[in-house]
Amino acid sequence: MRLCIVTSSVKKGDGQARVNYEITKAAIQEGHNVTLVVRQQVANDLKGNQLISCIDFSVENIPTYLMREIVFTQQVNRWLRKNGDEFDVIMACGAVTSQKTDVNVVHFVHSTWLNSPFHTFRISKNLYGAYQWFYTWLNSRWEKQAFKSTKVLVAVSETIKQELIEIGFPEEKIQVILNGVDLDEFAPDSRDRAQFGLPSEVNLALFVGDFRTNRKNLDSVLKALVDVPNLHLAVVGSAEKSPYPQLAKQLQVDHRVHFLGYRADVAKIMQVVDFFVFPSRYEPFGMVVSEAMASGLPVITTSVSGVAAIVTPESGIVLTDSENVQALVDALVLLTDRPELRIKMGKSARAIAEQHSWISKANAYIDLFESLRS
Repeated sequence: MRLCIVTSSVKKGDGQARVNYEITKAAIQEGHNVTLVVRQQVANDLKGNQLISCIDFSVENIPTYLMREIVFTQQVNRWLRKNGDEFDVIMACGAVTSQKTDVNVVHFVHSTWLNSPFHTFRISKNLYGAYQWFYTWLNSRWEKQAFKSTKVLVAVSETIKQELIEIGFPEEKIQVILNGVDLDEFAPDSRDRAQFGLPSEVNLALFVGDFRTNRKNLDSVLKALVDVPNLHLAVVGSAEKSPYPQLAKQLQVDHRVHFLGYRADVAKIMQVVDFFVFPSRYEPFGMVVSEAMASGLPVITTSVSGVAAIVTPESGIVLTDSENVQALVDALVLLTDRPELRIKMGKSARAIAEQHSWISKANAYIDLFESLRS
């Protein structure tokens, strides 16, 4: 099979790039030829493989993320018009091209986010908020065109599937393949908190995410922390231009909140905390939650997160309202005060995660590609 993957990047990391990475690995292991059409990074362990060709349209010197996306899409469209017929299967991610493709993997539906009451422009009535609205609006238009131009839409969660149906795409065109988890990288283990500058003799929860905006809902976690005085919180993610370090001070919980910045060793940090909290306001999947589960942590998340579909009452707590701070307080208190429950739930969480290995998900994609060839 001659497979073409059109995407921003192919590497271990965020959800979209990781899916591309795992599909590529599975494809070459079966002897398929893969052409990667990218604008950013390709994992080093994939480079140089004789079955992989890389077409790199580097646009990183172009100012603003939006302009880089526009230029990359134009370059991809021209390239596919010229070379698309060479491939058995063309897979794209989101609004990356308006040309005909066989599969489009949908990680985010901008039309849904645009209408969310929590969209940045509804919170930040300034130039940044206006830019975010314009960016989302443009992407919502582009992605609809891209989705119409493909044979099969792969939704990475049931949440995404329902959102696609709501914006007019037929259910029979949509398949669901959940994101996987690296069961070797994310696994229970014992480490010393001191190596991360974290206190040892305290109850410690973990939050991981981009909290420069309000979507991940760190503000509710900080507010809830006020009423859980025997709990500390480790926060992983860039705090640059984020209002939340200041909010922690205003709430007088800053002595219990440990901002660690962006970290590449999240898997190791997950091995030193007691549980994971991620009450996102809008989350098409939420791979970090399944990674926490694989690490043997009980999790707190919200029903709007796609990953909530795999969180059972035995493995975590799913909040039905992301704005109900008292419900979040109750969940934090339960897991803080009952260490024996945390252990039991953590074991259940790991068992669930083991059903969602990346190998199984990548093979599901390969099976789909093969079916489209026949």
